Amino acid sequence: MCPKPVKEQRGRLVALSALLISAVLLTCLAVFGARPVLRIRVDATGEILREVPVTAGDELYVAWLHSQEKIPWHEWYTVEKDGTMTLHAISFPAFGPGIPCDKGVPRIEDGTIFFEQIEETFPRFRWLNSTFTREIRLNGTLIATGDDLPNHTILTLTIERRGLIHGR
Repeated sequence: MCPKPVKEQRGRLVALSALLISAVLLTCLAVFGARPVLRIRVDATGEILREVPVTAGDELYVAWLHSQEKIPWHEWYTVEKDGTMTLHAISFPAFGPGIPCDKGVPRIEDGTIFFEQIEETFPRFRWLNSTFTREIRLNGTLIATGDDLPNHTILTLTIERRGLIHGR
């Protein structure tokens, strides 16, 4: 058997090198090019209902009516670099069943009870959605209300990395 010509061997080497370099570049893009996003999903199916870009330090605000007391409830979070959300403060107008009385530092302003400096971290939120979900905001921009999302459906809110290639 005769050895292959040098030109043919070089051509295969160049093609193999180009393929390897392309694979490495695509992998780097998929891993390092992934962008953080806030996602609201249907818990049972994983269907994405909302997706919004986020960065560490963004402010997340959640408001709803307390299911037992029917009073407004507010929470303020910060998105962390690791994808968790840190709860800084909550507020509500009165105490009742299921309402904490020992979170953070309390204060009362114009009849509203605030607990601040809570600094509790959450990897995700999971809730049974209803019209009692008043609003979810990121940096003051409305993302969703209970009316925008499926009623009586368990939902999950997470901070995830969105890949450039597959978008998931």
